[in-house]
Amino acid sequence: MLLPYLEANRLEAGCDEAGRGCLAGSVYAAAVILPPDFQNEDLNDSKQLSEKKRYALRPIIEREAIAWAVGVVTPEEIDKINILKASFLAMHRAIEQLKIKPEHLLIDGNRFTPYPNIPHTTVVKGDGKYLSIAAASILAKTYRDDYMNQLAEECPDYHWVENKGYPTKAHREAIRKFGITPYHRKSFTLLPKQLTIEF
Repeated sequence: MLLPYLEANRLEAGCDEAGRGCLAGSVYAAAVILPPDFQNEDLNDSKQLSEKKRYALRPIIEREAIAWAVGVVTPEEIDKINILKASFLAMHRAIEQLKIKPEHLLIDGNRFTPYPNIPHTTVVKGDGKYLSIAAASILAKTYRDDYMNQLAEECPDYHWVENKGYPTKAHREAIRKFGITPYHRKSFTLLPKQLTIEF
């Protein structure tokens, strides 16, 4: 059973990201403030849910949340600042878009770049512990999946509908065969060393 909040009687925003380990595409993050009495027994870490369940929960979260927002950091930005900083920047961009300023942030993971004037708590595997972080994980994942599905129409050879940019065998084989796209993260090891390609 996921917990509704870390501390009662304050506005807490749960934050999580999606796409950190991908070879291609932007990294997405979401911030969600849920009402203290929010309940949904289906809500869980997005990785534990089917695609159908994630998309069914998204409109419920958006309708019932006090506030929610999604932040994005592009592959070009990832290559400039590194993926860890990009993940935190995506969370910052989500937080700054919230229509209501939270009093506290619940961050999935063990590290975070502090957001100005809002204290935070990092929670390892928080998307399986707190409702607001689980909700954020679902929004980040589904909005990123929508984006990767759109890119897949433009670049069908890379199987992004199936792998969403993650380093699957089919994705790496396509990179070896066709080279890279403008959406690939050039700072990542896109192929094993014995299969390096020229950019």
